[in-house]
Amino acid sequence: MHLANLTTAGIKRILALVLLTFIYSFASAQENSPYSRYGLGDLIPNQNIVNRAMGGIAIGYADYQSINFVNPASLGYISNTILDIAGEVDIRTLKSNTSSVKYKATNTVISYLQLGFPILSRKLRKSDPNKNVFWGLSFGLHPISRINYKIEKNERLSGIDSLNTLYEGSGWLNQFNIGTGVRIKNLSFGINGGYSFGTKDYSTKLQFINDSVIYYKSNSEAKARFSGFFLNLGIQYAVTMEKGILNIGAYGNLQQRLQATKNSIDETFSFDGNGGTYSLDTVKFNNDVKGKVIIPATYGVGFTYANKNWLMGLDFETSNWDSYRYYGQNDVVQNNWTMRVGGQYYPAKENTATRKYWSFVKYRAGFYFGPDYVKLNKSVTNFAGSVGASFPLTSAQRIRFGEYVLLNTGFEFGARGNKQTGSIRENFTRINIGISMNARWFQKRSYD
Repeated sequence: MHLANLTTAGIKRILALVLLTFIYSFASAQENSPYSRYGLGDLIPNQNIVNRAMGGIAIGYADYQSINFVNPASLGYISNTILDIAGEVDIRTLKSNTSSVKYKATNTVISYLQLGFPILSRKLRKSDPNKNVFWGLSFGLHPISRINYKIEKNERLSGIDSLNTLYEGSGWLNQFNIGTGVRIKNLSFGINGGYSFGTKDYSTKLQFINDSVIYYKSNSEAKARFSGFFLNLGIQYAVTMEKGILNIGAYGNLQQRLQATKNSIDETFSFDGNGGTYSLDTVKFNNDVKGKVIIPATYGVGFTYANKNWLMGLDFETSNWDSYRYYGQNDVVQNNWTMRVGGQYYPAKENTATRKYWSFVKYRAGFYFGPDYVKLNKSVTNFAGSVGASFPLTSAQRIRFGEYVLLNTGFEFGARGNKQTGSIRENFTRINIGISMNARWFQKRSYD
């Protein structure tokens, strides 16, 4: 197989490139998504690149070469230490349903950083091979949602004057997670928990426009910080069939109750000579107001069927967004569901010559659809298609030792919105790229 003989220096270069991409993401945030004004903001896909390239199927998916973030039961399939790191370029185009106005934004963001490894040693399993017990653990950091919008509205108030309103918001929600999964023969079960933490900053600025009368400009702004613990559970069962394996799974993300602290201010203001603002008079100020942010539960079921060359699967998940609360207030959100369908093709067979590199690339495709959790005057649809591939960067010799370095790629093309409403539609393209390194760290090599 003419695969790159990846040296330590080569791996360092790749990690440096990905790290620079992550650092650049903090300096290149130009996204402006009006939908992120509601609920938790824009929900970031919670699957790894491998799963996202297959429409996001993950509930019944288990693979020893990657870490499944959705169903912790799959951690029981980890056989080597896996370092998985990825980022994405998010390209969005906003289109008005009532005019030809368009707005395009490009944003580079972190996807995840995850480390997984087996706990139960090979030696211990060999001492009692009839048990067929496998145990894996994973921990890492990944974003859940982000808020980034700036909306300007101009209108004429009958009998009063022209009014300019500027809505701005920013924020995010991240999670540090640690999970473990155990596989006993055909049954796997797992638990994943950790700490969620985030911020939400939003403001509304009002300005009356008049040629002869000077009105005070007003600003209402609130900044909140919130954090708390979360817990996810999962289960999978593998059924061996004549020509392949059927893996059935289910998972549940339990409801979260995050503790929040908020500062808010109502004030009059004016613009300075540099385009900034300064306060004229404070009308109302509240400091360190305690409250709660309730994130709803999500449940899902799914399956995959795989043989030596093909894998296909389907997921169905639902979330109870009617229970979402922010300081006791609900929002324009709704209960929603998502259907995901995808598959993978691996051309290599047992007798495939190692010089045929492209036969050892894994090709993927899929799609998903369902109502968005944000509901304006009508339900918003959310759908996308995806393609991707995993390219081995490891020599054939190291693969025989069970060590892999994979370049994972994925492309998602989708949209949200409804042409029948007076709001806007949002088209998006996500370019995902990451590195997954499988190695026998912490394991002593031996010869049989």
